[in-house]
Amino acid sequence: MSTMIPDVSHYTYRVSWSPEDEEFVATCLELPSLSWLAPTQDKALHGLRDLVDNVVADLGRNDEPIPEPLSSRTYSGKFNLRVGERLHRELAIKAAEEHLSLNQYVIRKLGDAS
Repeated sequence: MSTMIPDVSHYTYRVSWSPEDEEFVATCLELPSLSWLAPTQDKALHGLRDLVDNVVADLGRNDEPIPEPLSSRTYSGKFNLRVGERLHRELAIKAAEEHLSLNQYVIRKLGDAS
């Protein structure tokens, strides 16, 4: 079985300061077990990118599953959410007060939170 190797530059990387380590730490959302510490943001990102490249190549050689980049995934735009009866009632009331459907109200609130 041949595994499709994604372009690792399409993965989602983050670099932040780690006060505990007194260095920058780079992480990859698609491969959360990996990280790289370095004294600069650039070195942290480059170190992690090299590591991710090696890990993904290894996974491919061993026919193991390789995470698809978040940017390449498709989303339906729908998800179910259980909120409990009391919160459901409160949301329905607030939506009605604003003359919106419950769906429109929740979408607006989620958009305001991001």
